[in-house]
Amino acid sequence: MACVALATYAQNLTGFAFSLILLGLVSLFHIASVSDTANAAMVLTLINAFTYFRARPGPVPWPLMKPALNGGTVGVLAGLILLASLSGGAVAWLRGLLGASILLCALLLVLQGTPRSTLSNPRSFAFAGALSGVLGGLFASSGPPIVFHLYRQPLDREVVRRSLLLMFAFNALVRLVVVLSTGQFTWRSTWLAACAIPVVYGVTQLHHRLPNRMNPATLRRLVAGLLAGAGATLLATAWQSIAQSA
Repeated sequence: MACVALATYAQNLTGFAFSLILLGLVSLFHIASVSDTANAAMVLTLINAFTYFRARPGPVPWPLMKPALNGGTVGVLAGLILLASLSGGAVAWLRGLLGASILLCALLLVLQGTPRSTLSNPRSFAFAGALSGVLGGLFASSGPPIVFHLYRQPLDREVVRRSLLLMFAFNALVRLVVVLSTGQFTWRSTWLAACAIPVVYGVTQLHHRLPNRMNPATLRRLVAGLLAGAGATLLATAWQSIAQSA
């Protein structure tokens, strides 16, 4: 529950990192299996997005994110198909690749001085959404590509946060429908999600009552730090899995 609380606060603060932080911490402390945690994280992502949008009424950025959502749907399905075809050793290597890509994303975010002067075209949104979808299908963690893409846009940080929450909730819903229909959502996943829902709701409400006043530059560095921490954790757990199977 402490891991869920930390992941939820980070998600509300930056608009992303819930699944990355939760999976990283659970893997680090061997609290539960990654598959059960990923399944629970999908439900919790939906609860967090619903609570956030309800607590902060405002326009949902559907027009902006439509190309990314379309690409994300295709990406999630492709990621799930790829996951089903891989052996355990290959999944460990892919998890390490995910950690490396997260670290690269953190580095690029730090080096990125100022946002773009104009909004990227819809094709770039669709491409970033598809990449995020593939990672979401594989690991239930679809953050890095769309996070980096949106933080480069000339958008208000609240718009970025709402866009990310929408993207992650949509990918989680697509993945959840597939997982439920194929019987991969276990009773342990249900138990973990049920225990964590009050924590997600409570932390999100607390963040609404005590909002963050951080300036954009500090927030960008914090986002990069969260990415770096999540990437390093995933690399460490992947290396451990590879070493054990060697």
